[in-house]
Amino acid sequence: MPGPDPFSELIAPFSRRGVDLGLERLQAALAELGHPERRFAAIQVAGTNGKGSISTMLHAIAGAAGIRCGLYTSPHLLSWCERIRLPESLISEDALQRLLRNLQPLALRHNLTPFELITAAAMQAFAEAGVELAVLEVGLGGRLDATTVHPDRQVLAFASIGLDHTEHLGPTIAAIAAEKAGVLHPGASAVSGPQTEEAAQVLRQLAARQGCALRWVKPLAPADQGGPALGLRGDLQRSNAAVASAAAEALADRGWPITPAAIAEGLRQARWPGRLELRRFQGQPLLVDGAHNPPAAEALRRELDQRTHEEPLGRRWLIGIQRHKDAPSLLRTLLREGDAVRVVALPQEHSSWSAGDLEAATGFQLETGAPELASNLAWLVDSPALPVACGSLYLVAELLPLLQTTD
Repeated sequence: MPGPDPFSELIAPFSRRGVDLGLERLQAALAELGHPERRFAAIQVAGTNGKGSISTMLHAIAGAAGIRCGLYTSPHLLSWCERIRLPESLISEDALQRLLRNLQPLALRHNLTPFELITAAAMQAFAEAGVELAVLEVGLGGRLDATTVHPDRQVLAFASIGLDHTEHLGPTIAAIAAEKAGVLHPGASAVSGPQTEEAAQVLRQLAARQGCALRWVKPLAPADQGGPALGLRGDLQRSNAAVASAAAEALADRGWPITPAAIAEGLRQARWPGRLELRRFQGQPLLVDGAHNPPAAEALRRELDQRTHEEPLGRRWLIGIQRHKDAPSLLRTLLREGDAVRVVALPQEHSSWSAGDLEAATGFQLETGAPELASNLAWLVDSPALPVACGSLYLVAELLPLLQTTD
């Protein structure tokens, strides 16, 4: 189980703010810091599913090209340090604690949210480390996301856009796409993989309005058909890799020293834990995935459908889902006849669906998980087909310390 959070006292004073989108607070705070964000260029990655994978691929590509590159992602699984990757490694606990302590008075003066506070720390850390280029993963939306304060976002990459965070971004794909496309600005180069027609239309219209070049890319071919080898599992990663490759090419067009060899090496080296990741418990394999919204569930289901002809019927699932998510839709997408499901509660600070409520909403027969995750994992891996743990990255974070890697 994860240990005590060494950053809780530094972030807790701001947690009451919750989600409060806007740019003015962080812009004012960064101005008071002397604008550390102006000391490096950036590439920004927006979307619903896949933006973390695209971001980590771009960071690996830049590193393979010899560029001093930083990476800013969210959320984290086990430590806040995971959100800030410097050219050599993750930021250290000591370094992040120092930054957060130094930023406390400024953050209070400007009434920053937790995400804005960590974003300010990332900008300061990148500037201090002499980063030349930072890959910034959008946290929520895009138009008013804290990462959009960066003034030199030369390339903009779009992952798949789907329904999620509707309480903040709007109830339709078009509304959500408009918020995410709000990162577009004149003079930037933008890249997108396949989108629904509704989302694609919004991206095209806003790119034209902003005078921003927009390139569409198709998924890369599988490795056995001449495509590059990928460090990340799953067919969806072929689309994410196409976006990362095209974004890297756009950087090369702007003079960055990125070669085809660096792109290939970066795609091969990229790792992103908890996303279609094969792990082991007590020597038995299981699949761990942070699928927590309908598009992610559909992508996971497609991956499993490719295995169906190789596996017997009856798969076991360990699922934990936040209460504000459309859990009934996720289960209807994921489950098949003969599957067995245990529903577990997420950590106490996150309200989650119970087995009883989900059973009433879907008609599926569901079990309430045991109090101990290890007991649930022992039940999970006793399965004739590859078992799956999914539903929330908060569940993934609880599970990973109990699991072994397959490498």
